Amino acid sequence: MPRRVPRCLTLWAVGVYLFLYVPLFVLMAFSFTPSEYSLRWQGLTWRWYQAVWQNQPIQEALVVSLLVTIPAVLIATAIGTLTALGLHRARFPGQALVQALLYIPLIMPSLVMGVSLLLLFVAVHLPLGILTMILAHVAFSIPLTTLVMLARMQRLDPRLEEAAMDLGADEWTTFWRITLPLLRPGIIAAALLAFPWSFNDFVLTFFVAGVGSSTVPLRVYSMIRVGVSPMVNALGTLMVILPLVVALLGLRLARRQV
Repeated sequence: MPRRVPRCLTLWAVGVYLFLYVPLFVLMAFSFTPSEYSLRWQGLTWRWYQAVWQNQPIQEALVVSLLVTIPAVLIATAIGTLTALGLHRARFPGQALVQALLYIPLIMPSLVMGVSLLLLFVAVHLPLGILTMILAHVAFSIPLTTLVMLARMQRLDPRLEEAAMDLGADEWTTFWRITLPLLRPGIIAAALLAFPWSFNDFVLTFFVAGVGSSTVPLRVYSMIRVGVSPMVNALGTLMVILPLVVALLGLRLARRQV
């Protein structure tokens, strides 16, 4: 029989979740208020979401974010898939160390990575702009996509590939006809998880963005410097909900059985 959880632990867990998510709920609630100063609740309105949709600087920032995020996610997913395939299939000295090094960019402060990439781009005389942001987002998204793909590959049944090769398929045909279709849910999941990871990044983008290439997080930062308006709350709500839906879809795909 399952053991009963003490009530104090249940209350503690509820308190922790409230501490984490109540600020987000407050942000979402004040995105619907008609007040222009987000100081008190005065009812419900979609005015600020319409203002976000019609705001030209936000539209330009969204275009920049998509121009950076989509190529970065595609490149990072491709590199992460190939890297995971090599780490999973190959056997070489120091393999465990190489896999452990994948966690360093994930736990490293974004400030350190941002400064280091900025120094690198300046050293090679690469102008700051869309290209530098794409390269930076690829660099810190590769560990995430590689780890997701490694987890997927560990759940593959190697007997399926062996059966295909026993029936006359060569390694290349086996990869395209058997391995790649089996990895497809993991590839899609890695891309969906990397998308909000890249789209919502602020610190790293702040260091490598050039003049006139502001992403949505950078635009939000410039807006809150003169005060927090309900339009910022509406934009922040969209930045929480939409990437969360994408990330949850990626997690669901990552957990699918082969």
